[in-house]
Amino acid sequence: MKIKTTFAMLACALGLQSGLAAAEGTIAAEPLQTIATLDVPRYMGTWYEIAKYPNWFQKKCVGDTRADYSLQPSGQIQVINRCREEDGSLSEAVGQARQIGPADSPRLEVRFAPAWLSFLPMVWGDYWVIDLDPGYQLVAVSEPSRDYLWVLSRTPVVDAQAYERLLERLRARGFDLARLERTLQSDAAANAAPVSGERQ
Repeated sequence: MKIKTTFAMLACALGLQSGLAAAEGTIAAEPLQTIATLDVPRYMGTWYEIAKYPNWFQKKCVGDTRADYSLQPSGQIQVINRCREEDGSLSEAVGQARQIGPADSPRLEVRFAPAWLSFLPMVWGDYWVIDLDPGYQLVAVSEPSRDYLWVLSRTPVVDAQAYERLLERLRARGFDLARLERTLQSDAAANAAPVSGERQ
C-alpha cells in the first residue's frame, strides 16, 4: 500500500498544539490533572484511536488511525502514527517522545519535526496521560488547555461500558463530549456499537 507523508503534519500538530491552544485563549474551569504515575515500558506498543476532538492535522484521515510506541536505548520513545486516507493510501508520521520529570511521569512531550530542530521548544507538544485503566487497555490523552483530546485502546473494539465510564470521567473534568468524534477502525466495524458521546 502506498505510504504518504501527509499525516506527518502531525509533526507540526503535536509540536504546535500548546502554542495554538494558548493563542485561542481557552480557559478551563480547573487545571487539568494527569494520572499519578505512568509505567512507560508497559505503555509501549500499539494503541488504536477510538475517538478524538477533530483537529486540522488529521483532516485527511478517514479511519484506521493507530499509534505505535517503542522505547529506544536512549530512553526516548519512537512514535509511529498511521491512518488511512480517503483514497485508501496509508499516511504515516514518525516522531519521538520524551518524559518530562521523573521516570514514572505521565507528562510527555512529542515532536515530529526533524531532529536538528529538537532544541526549539515550539516543536515539542504536550502529551498528558489523564486517564488510564489499571490494565493499560484504555487511555485518554490531552494537554493543559483541553483543546485536544484522544481516546486510545489496545484493541480496535472498545468495551462499551468501559468507554461510557471514561466519558463520564472526562465530562466531570470539563471536557465537551459533544466535540468528541468516533474513529472508524476497519477491524472493529462489524462489532462497534454506538454509545453516547459519539456523533451519528
